[in-house]
Amino acid sequence: MKFVAFERQAQGTGASRRLRRAGKVPGIVYGGSAAPQAIELDHNALWQAVQKEAFHTSILEMELGGQTTKVVLRAVQYHPFKPQVLHVDFQRVDENTRLRKKVPLHFVNAENSPAVKADKCLINHVATELEIECLATQLPDFIEVDLGNLHKGQSLHVSDLKLAPGVKVVTHGKPNPTIATVVEPVEEVVAAPTAAPADDKKGKKGKK
Repeated sequence: MKFVAFERQAQGTGASRRLRRAGKVPGIVYGGSAAPQAIELDHNALWQAVQKEAFHTSILEMELGGQTTKVVLRAVQYHPFKPQVLHVDFQRVDENTRLRKKVPLHFVNAENSPAVKADKCLINHVATELEIECLATQLPDFIEVDLGNLHKGQSLHVSDLKLAPGVKVVTHGKPNPTIATVVEPVEEVVAAPTAAPADDKKGKKGKK
């Protein structure tokens, strides 16, 4: 994906507020052999871009001052309640840059698994993304999780994933995190209707 950025001259809190009022977003790009550089972007174009999954996970091409640089999105700061981006961070990358970045999981074939097809189970997605470590050139847009072989009573773990060479999942000390679990259907027990107790006084004559 490509986007256009512009060099930002004025810096500081007041300057950032003026930029936002003018429909711009302040940001910074850092990394590589060049010094960090303050940039600004058109808010509407950036807002459309951040709605796309690939903008968060892909190697991006940033056009700045007539030159194109490969970068990855590192951080986005949003307004707490307005649909507004307040600040963005990008990192320059090349073929030697090693990254740690979260990528989404795309689950496929659940409907064809024996757990769902034969046993009418549900599959619970325990994780929706994973942090991975790899070279920038190996960064995947997403990791596909094939659920087609899951059976009743099974779970899917990180060790079951098929990762591209050079891509490693960062588990933060957990030996083999769970990705998805099979949830068995719950049978509803319908209670039989309880008859109302008969009124034993009905029809009896009172004593004189």
